[in-house]
Amino acid sequence: MKVVIFAGGLGTRLMEETEARPKPMVEVGGKPILWHIMKIYEHQGFNEFVICLGYKQEMVKEYFINYYYNNSDITIDLNKNETTVHFEPRENFKITLVDTGYSTNTAGRLKLIEKYIDNKTFMLTYGDGVSNIDLNSLYQFHKSSGKIATLTSVQLPGRYGNLDINESGQVIKFIEKPEDEAVWINGGFMVLEPEVFKYLSGDVKDIQFEKGPLIQLSKDNQLISYKHIGFWKCMDALRDKIELEALWATGKAPWKLWN
Repeated sequence: MKVVIFAGGLGTRLMEETEARPKPMVEVGGKPILWHIMKIYEHQGFNEFVICLGYKQEMVKEYFINYYYNNSDITIDLNKNETTVHFEPRENFKITLVDTGYSTNTAGRLKLIEKYIDNKTFMLTYGDGVSNIDLNSLYQFHKSSGKIATLTSVQLPGRYGNLDINESGQVIKFIEKPEDEAVWINGGFMVLEPEVFKYLSGDVKDIQFEKGPLIQLSKDNQLISYKHIGFWKCMDALRDKIELEALWATGKAPWKLWN
């Protein structure tokens, strides 16, 4: 099954890093966040990727084209003009890299890679979010639903402590960064049937997949949510990168399902 990854946005809320590189190439533990996402899928049996590129797309292409050189020991014999790469295969990736345009929005990017899907069920996610999600459970849930689209919903964590204050200003109750059980957000990690492309007809270059097609799929009763209550983190800003780096440094990053 193909896995499509949106990796073409500008990443404006992470400008400290994305002025120099596309957000999916921002590193956590010395590896691009895109690599981490692909490892999550590969470890669970999904290793064919279609990457939707845009902003600084050449950097992603160069990374994978030169992957052996960038991730291996190398012996260079200048006298014989020979280069030996000492590489032990660690990834089983098959990658199609598609330039979907600098300013194309997500619906437009998805439409442009339709020809690589082969009219089959496929997965879709964003190039900045990691999770310990059970992808096979997600897939089985999707298939049992009979719907065109399944997205993974995750709980939005509270960033601030909640205060219960009486009329005199006394704090009755303090809850540090509570989980708001009433708030669920789109966490990516979707499963889609090829019929989804019917929702991408016409000029969708400037349309967000989330604000157009997904809304219509919901109205048509063709969108269902798979609730994930485990770890999920989106690298949306510098503080998120710092948190992910700290988790990786422990050697027990929750999304690292592989050895």
